[in-house]
Amino acid sequence: MTAAALPATAAPAARAPGRRRRVGPLVWGVVATMVALLFASPLVAVLLGSLKSPAEAAQVPPTYVPRSVSLQSYATLWASSVGVGQSILNSLVVALATVVLTVVLALLAAYGFHRFPFPGSSVVFIVLLAAIMVPFQVLVTPMYVVLDALHLTNSLVGLILVVTTFQLPFATFVIRNSFAAIPAELYEAAAVDGAGMWSTLRMMLPLLRAGLITAALFAFFAAWNEFFAALILLADQDKFTLPVILTTLVSGARGAVDWGLLQSGVVVTIVPCLVIFLVLQKYYVSGLVAGSGK
Repeated sequence: MTAAALPATAAPAARAPGRRRRVGPLVWGVVATMVALLFASPLVAVLLGSLKSPAEAAQVPPTYVPRSVSLQSYATLWASSVGVGQSILNSLVVALATVVLTVVLALLAAYGFHRFPFPGSSVVFIVLLAAIMVPFQVLVTPMYVVLDALHLTNSLVGLILVVTTFQLPFATFVIRNSFAAIPAELYEAAAVDGAGMWSTLRMMLPLLRAGLITAALFAFFAAWNEFFAALILLADQDKFTLPVILTTLVSGARGAVDWGLLQSGVVVTIVPCLVIFLVLQKYYVSGLVAGSGK
């Protein structure tokens, strides 16, 4: 009687781990979906708000879903006399130039720190990384004085140099980690083949793709969305970038905010960043974790 009862008693215990294995992914899926909705809800709200008519966008209490789709805010944004098209071009020039300068300089710096260490190089690298913790607001006055002495205020070149300067520490850190993930045997093989310093660097570039793209993404996002530095350094309206020009468009009569126009401008600002990130996200993730095993 006891022997016959043993299988029935052991069966629920044997099924319990399998049940937990099924419940675990389900719980994580629900939690991940809720977090994704939490982060996506502001983007969806902005997109829906940009599709409202100006009257509905200013309505109190606000509506969540537009009663009828209207592109009037986008038409007003593009037809404005302050030059939104020129500001988009300015932002694109600043972003692309910042990406090129940041990636090239950070690549050379990371290669030097990784392949040619010198006494105190670790200390120098730590000091370089410490610059990440210094906010731009602390340095705005001396930086403006220096740029004014070089006649680079009210210039896109000056803005590019400022944004690049603040992006270099993190970009160097990411690319140096990518160098650390390359096996030492590859450098030895390149030396055996007679490759010099620059030839070796060119050979390693395909292996650094994830780190380079990650550094480029961060530099592009920072330059494209930069507001404070552009507001301080630029004075002529035809040199304003997109975040700055939007501040001149949103105010209506008696200081009222044109929410439809503001939200359409935000959508125009978001779209390039969103598209670039979705296309390159696999490199972004692998670039951040490169070299973590070492």
